[in-house]
Amino acid sequence: FIGGLGVGASSVAAPLYISEIAPAKSRGRLVALFQFNIVLGIMLAYVSNYLLEGTGDADWRWMIGIVAVPAAVFSGMVLFVPESPRWLILHQNDLAAARAVLQITDDQPDATIAEIQASAATENPGGAGESLFSGKFNRPVVLAFLFAFFNQWAGINAIIYYAPRIFEMTGAATDAALLSTAGIGVTNLVFTMLGLALIDRFGRRTLMFIGSFGLILTLALVSRAFYTEQFGGVPVFLFVYIAFFALSQGAVIWVFISEIFPNAVRASGQALGSFTHWIFAAVIANVFPVLAGRFGGGPIFAFFAAMMVLQLLFVWRMMPETKGVSLEELQRKMTGKAGG
Repeated sequence: FIGGLGVGASSVAAPLYISEIAPAKSRGRLVALFQFNIVLGIMLAYVSNYLLEGTGDADWRWMIGIVAVPAAVFSGMVLFVPESPRWLILHQNDLAAARAVLQITDDQPDATIAEIQASAATENPGGAGESLFSGKFNRPVVLAFLFAFFNQWAGINAIIYYAPRIFEMTGAATDAALLSTAGIGVTNLVFTMLGLALIDRFGRRTLMFIGSFGLILTLALVSRAFYTEQFGGVPVFLFVYIAFFALSQGAVIWVFISEIFPNAVRASGQALGSFTHWIFAAVIANVFPVLAGRFGGGPIFAFFAAMMVLQLLFVWRMMPETKGVSLEELQRKMTGKAGG
């Protein structure tokens, strides 16, 4: 529970903060670094668990407890992080905001400050708080909810959390299952790096189109393998699945959600996307082992594939491109407000 509070807070604050300090031309790549560090941590956890497995009856305690080391390092380093200039301006602290922009070494600090001030004056002239559900933010709210919804119903956390069990369902031994899980972590890391390199070049929608097609195909192949009980290709299918997910959903989710909300409600919007993401992650974490034990892998992976067909329709019909656009310009597009 305490770990969940920490993960929940970071999944709201970190991409939100990075999106607010990053220049538009490299915002996707910089926010995607958040996801890169997540998958780096997942890979290190897999490798660590593999090395610690078999050290004794308390090996699971070591697997959990070793997390305290990077957490302590992070706690110390975050003390040196400056506040977001956009947050400072929204709270009428323009001088501190100017210092923060200079500390972040923005290319055009004066223009950046002026644009944020103009946006803040138009969207929140009296300094009063905005309500995320006031009605004028319906479009970004729906986009954030659906994006986070489809992120989880791709089945990613069922595979991340239960990879050893899935491999054991195909007949793999425990040691081989743990080693294959480490391979998933490496694949996730490598293709997240590729997504990070491509997200500001090709855009968010292009990566999502590519990923959706790849996820539909690989999930359908895994489902077929369980129905036919021909498991030889399952490890390859899952590795390719992870590659497509990391390149698309994994690289894009925190970038996209952090971009689409206006400054005054960005924190609330990010919290909504994060809450949707984690609540469905919790649902999947609890129901997957039960359903897998009762029905096997075939129907479950077929359902995930069907969800990705719906995601493809969402990307095609609803998802806007946000590449290379300032947060204030995105606000004008999302809410239709001419001044900010």
